[in-house]
Amino acid sequence: MQVNSEGVSASRVFLPADQPYPNLLQFFIAQFPHIEVKEWEDRFAQGLVLNAEGEALEASSAYQPNTHLIYFRRLAREPEIPFEEEILFQDEHILVADKPHFLPVTPSGLYLHQTLLNRLKKKTGIQTLSPIHRIDRDTAGLVIFSIKPDERASYQNLFRDRVVTKIYEAIAPYSEALNSKLPMTYQSRLEESEHFLQMMEVEGEPNTDTFIEIIAPSKPWAKYRLTPGSGKKHQLRCHLNTLGIPIKDDQIYPILTPYQEYDLDLSKPLQLLAKEISFLDPITNAQRVFVSKRALDF
Repeated sequence: MQVNSEGVSASRVFLPADQPYPNLLQFFIAQFPHIEVKEWEDRFAQGLVLNAEGEALEASSAYQPNTHLIYFRRLAREPEIPFEEEILFQDEHILVADKPHFLPVTPSGLYLHQTLLNRLKKKTGIQTLSPIHRIDRDTAGLVIFSIKPDERASYQNLFRDRVVTKIYEAIAPYSEALNSKLPMTYQSRLEESEHFLQMMEVEGEPNTDTFIEIIAPSKPWAKYRLTPGSGKKHQLRCHLNTLGIPIKDDQIYPILTPYQEYDLDLSKPLQLLAKEISFLDPITNAQRVFVSKRALDF
């Protein structure tokens, strides 16, 4: 796997024979119309477009059909996340990281270097790392990575088959009415809303379930333990919001706050933590139990 000095993995692109171009720059402009021409010119100038042998190419280089090229993303500016992840466990099969709030798991949008995946690649030198599940950028806590590509599917299938126990902690308002019903399993059907970032509950067969317990009532707030049986996007945030106890410092539920691209308010992290995860390891057959060292502001 080709990587640059920052541990960022390259992307590959195929040059078809039925669409010849006068040079490589014109090919990339046509292939990726959403990326500005100046960006491709800068990538070529910085040696971020290479042939299969790893040799940097010029923008004016000839188009060679039926070949593959590799290229790297480049960000002129990226938000700095001043919080550190911690590696809790590592063997030849998996790596378990304890992620801070605000740090994305994988590159997307404005984030490339400031992601858990690329930080860990740079720290460990293991370029085959791949997350076998995800948590939101706003959520802190445990993320597990597969190390060997041929074992990745076996670990991912654990989540597909719902044989992984995940336990979260959250700080949310104390509710006398809800407290009398706890512990309880809350079920609903979640679908994408008209707002890209928000999920919403709709009528129909439930596709999500969360077991909810209260573990530390301290009015006006309380600490809750959440055990999801399913893994829908924003499930825990949406469920608690629907129950009238939105998670403290949630910028999406109940009200979608305008997203700050660069000037992030790091003083109010979402009070949601992926605290514990357990499963039977499909490769070693060992019972795995991992617990985050992080704690919420309670």
